[in-house]
Amino acid sequence: MTDPDIPSAYLRDKRTPPPSREELRARIPGWGADLDPADRPSYPKLQYPADTGAHWDFPERQPGSEGREHSIEHAFVTPVFGTAQPLHGLSGAIRRYAYARFSEGRLAHWLLLIVGDRVEAWGSTLRSFASGRPVPPATGLETEFTRGGLRSRRGRSDVRHQLLDPVVVAGPWVAGAGAAVLGVRKVLRSVRG
Repeated sequence: MTDPDIPSAYLRDKRTPPPSREELRARIPGWGADLDPADRPSYPKLQYPADTGAHWDFPERQPGSEGREHSIEHAFVTPVFGTAQPLHGLSGAIRRYAYARFSEGRLAHWLLLIVGDRVEAWGSTLRSFASGRPVPPATGLETEFTRGGLRSRRGRSDVRHQLLDPVVVAGPWVAGAGAAVLGVRKVLRSVRG
C-alpha cells in the first residue's frame, strides 16, 4: 500500500488509471489524432505496465531537502536534487521569492529567476573589481594581448566575427568604466558647486 500524499509521478506503480479514449474524446476536441501506433515512434515506451526494474515503491529520499526551493505545484522537493550551486545573497533571495510566491506557469516566476541570474552576474563582476583583477579571466581578454590573440585568429572560419569579439567582450567593461567616470565627475561637481 502506498502513501496517498506521495504524487504518483514518483511511484513505481501508478495509482489512478488513465482516462478512457471515449472520455478524452468527449473532453478534448481533436483528441486521438495520433492513436495509430504506426504513426508514433514512442509507442513501445508508452506501454504499461512497463518492467522498469525498480526495486522500490518510492525512491529513497536524498537528505537535506529542508529549506530547498521547489515549485509550489509540488508538495515536496523531488527525491533527488542538485546541491552544487546553493542559493546565496541577494540573487538567492530573489530566486527563493520566485519559487515561494509564483507558479511555474506564471511569467513573474521566470522573470524573477532571470533577474536573480543578472544580479548574480553583476555581483560576480563587482567581486572581480574588489579582487583587484577587474577583467574576469574567463573572458579571454588578457589572452588576446599575452598569447598572440590576433595571430591565432588567422585561417579561422569566423573571420567576419573577429572584429566584433573585442567589442562584445570589452565593450561592457569600457561602458561601465565610462559610466563610473561620468558619475564621479557629476558627484564632484555637485560637491564643489
